[in-house]
Amino acid sequence: MFGITDRRHFMKHAAAGAAVTVPGLNFLAGLKARAAELKKKQKSLIVLWMGGGPTTIDLWDMKPGSPNGGEHRPKPTAASGIEITEHLPKVAAQFKNLSIIRSLNSLEGDHARGTFIMNTGKQRSPVIDYPSIGSVLSYYTGMDPEAAKNADIPSFISVGGGQVGSGFLGMKYAPFTVQNPGSPPENVSSAVADDRTVRRAALFDRLEGGLVQHEGKKPVMDAAQAHKEVYEKALSLVVSSRKEVFNLEKEIDGKPIAASLKEEYGAAGTGANNFGRGCLLARKLVEAGVSCVEVSLGGWDMHNGIFNALATRALPTLDKGMGALMRDLADRGRLKDTVVVWMGDFGRTPRINQNGGRDHYPRAWSVVLGGGNIKGGVVYGATDKDGTAAVDNPASVNDMYGTIYRALGIDPTPEQNASVRDNLGRPYYVAGEKPNEKTNSYWIKELVS
Repeated sequence: MFGITDRRHFMKHAAAGAAVTVPGLNFLAGLKARAAELKKKQKSLIVLWMGGGPTTIDLWDMKPGSPNGGEHRPKPTAASGIEITEHLPKVAAQFKNLSIIRSLNSLEGDHARGTFIMNTGKQRSPVIDYPSIGSVLSYYTGMDPEAAKNADIPSFISVGGGQVGSGFLGMKYAPFTVQNPGSPPENVSSAVADDRTVRRAALFDRLEGGLVQHEGKKPVMDAAQAHKEVYEKALSLVVSSRKEVFNLEKEIDGKPIAASLKEEYGAAGTGANNFGRGCLLARKLVEAGVSCVEVSLGGWDMHNGIFNALATRALPTLDKGMGALMRDLADRGRLKDTVVVWMGDFGRTPRINQNGGRDHYPRAWSVVLGGGNIKGGVVYGATDKDGTAAVDNPASVNDMYGTIYRALGIDPTPEQNASVRDNLGRPYYVAGEKPNEKTNSYWIKELVS
């Protein structure tokens, strides 16, 4: 039963597992020797996730003079003609490399559904469990045989807790979660020598492989296969010589990280926080070849006292982390290979409620993009004078996703991405099956070079 019928059969599997020890050791040596040379064919993505529904009318699309405008004032950015809140001066200084979509309609005003659609580009389905964009990018990386063979650190890492999993793609492409950026991930050090680790891994592979069902040569994606893939991912990190990438004391080349840089991010000093540490870690991880890093900053569900909460808590934290990240990527020459996306569950109501807060509003709000093939200093779309509706170039989630993929160097048209298949065997179109009816395009051309 379960692929092993008796003791003799069990011992046969165990002996066969022990027999691969020498090749396993060779693999381990090769993995460590070539890890630093690995190159990815596509760009990396950093998602700055604002959990709770960020109030974009108070950040990126301000309405001075309107009853909905609120207490804060707009200020110019480094990009001519673009103004944002006065409370994001460091981010404003980076706006030659950032652009805004001000006319997004994301359809979902519920936290769970809004989180799902913004992380996957799809509304929830009763028959298909859609993967997050980080998992899709991890899958694309895995399509490169060399990258798949030598991936010694996870290709999708979530700092602060993943929002959406890998869906039908399976656990192999699920996010690796880092709860405390700057501290080593738990349980990534082997308690025994490398040769014993490889021997144990070989035995595990033989035993676990007997539980996995197959359709032809392809394993069936069931609980046994998912369990096997999780352990394989864990082993890759355990034997990696690059585990120190999670350390915020040294760069990936071993040089110390300057205390002034950590303070700039908000990763050290007065007011240090996990978002600042996460942004610095994200920069290190994309330099190490990680496909997608998601960094979370929660607390945006501001139904009351919104302006004080923004000025004293949320915006100073965001300004340090995001501002330092954009400057650091640009100065290190990494911005051309890294797309940064700022987004959350949905926006918040233009109308200020009786408690001095704003409620859920997905109909007309903003997301911010930069890096990769994104043109900097561009505003796409507009809302009316009170911020209640998109009146110029309304944008859908598919438009946004097509733009992100295009900025990453991935063609989002169905003819190019049908190699991804869902759990029913059908083509999975990363930015929808049809182009925007008005623009006849799968991405926003004004934003992508």
